[in-house]
Amino acid sequence: MSSRTAARIAVLKGGFSAEREVSLVSGRECAAALRNEGYTVVEIDAGPDLASRLVAEAPDAVLNALHGRWGEDGCVQGILEWLRIPYTHSGVLASALAMDKERTRQAFRQAGLPVAEGRLVPREEVMAAHPMEPPYVVKPYNEGSSVGIYLVHESANGPAQLAADAPDVLLVEKFVPGRELTTTVMGERALAVTDIYSDGWYDYDAKYSAGGSRHVVPAELPEEITQACLDYALRAHQALGCRGVSRTDFRWDEPRGLDGLFLLETNTQPGMTPTSLAPEQAAHCGIDYGSLVRWMVEDASCGR
Repeated sequence: MSSRTAARIAVLKGGFSAEREVSLVSGRECAAALRNEGYTVVEIDAGPDLASRLVAEAPDAVLNALHGRWGEDGCVQGILEWLRIPYTHSGVLASALAMDKERTRQAFRQAGLPVAEGRLVPREEVMAAHPMEPPYVVKPYNEGSSVGIYLVHESANGPAQLAADAPDVLLVEKFVPGRELTTTVMGERALAVTDIYSDGWYDYDAKYSAGGSRHVVPAELPEEITQACLDYALRAHQALGCRGVSRTDFRWDEPRGLDGLFLLETNTQPGMTPTSLAPEQAAHCGIDYGSLVRWMVEDASCGR
C-alpha cells in the first residue's frame, strides 16, 4: 500500500493491557510523525467499541501501536481482518504465537535457534519450592515488556513469592548472565544490534523511564556475535511468520562465546516511544522516525 492510496490512517493506541501507558506514548509519537508525512490521522484509544469506531472512521489503513495482550496477541488483528482494513505489523497467527513465550520457544528450537532451559510450571509449584536450580527467571508466558518478571538469585533463601495477581501458570527459565542485546527486523532486513545497560534488572521501568537504561548502537561486540544476532533475529522473525517490524531480544554470556548467546523473545510490535530501541536502530541505519512510520503504513495489508 502506498501513501497515494492510504491517505487516512487510524492509529490504535492505549488498550487494556499492562503496557497501556507505553502504548499511548507510542501511538502519540506515530500519529505526530504520520501527520508530518502528510497523512490524515485519527487516533483511537482501543476500547470495547473498537470495531464500531473503525467502521465509523473508515480509515484506509491502521497503524497498530498497541502493546501487550489484546493488541499484540492476534485479537485486534482478527478484528482488522474481519473488517478488511489493511494494518501494520504481524498477522493473527504470528502475533498470537509470539505472545505465547513457550510456543515461541518451541518455534525457535524447531528453527535451530538457541533458547535457555525452561518450562511451564503451575503457580503453586513455583512458590512451594525451586522449580530448577537458581538462578532462574519466572515470568508470565503471555505478557511483554518485562511485565511481572521475577529473578531468583543463587543466594535466594527460597522460591519466588509471587504477587496476588500472578497467573496460574508461569514460564520458568534458566537465568543467562551477561549482556542484554536486541536486534530489530524491518521487512526482510535485520537492522543492527543494541547493547542495553541498566542499573540492575532490565525491567519495565528501566525500559521506558527516561534514564532507566543506556543503549549502545551498534553494540561493541565480536563480529561473530554481531552477525549471529542479525541472523538469529531474521530467522526468528521468519520462524514465527512475522511481518513488518519486529524486535528480538537476547542474553549473551560473554565468556562462553557463541555458545552463550540465547534468544529470549520476539516482540511483534516494538515500542515507538522516544526511548524505544527499534526507531533508534532505524536511525542508525539512516531511516528517520517519519520514514519508519511511513514505511510501516505503506507495508500495511490484510492477510498478514
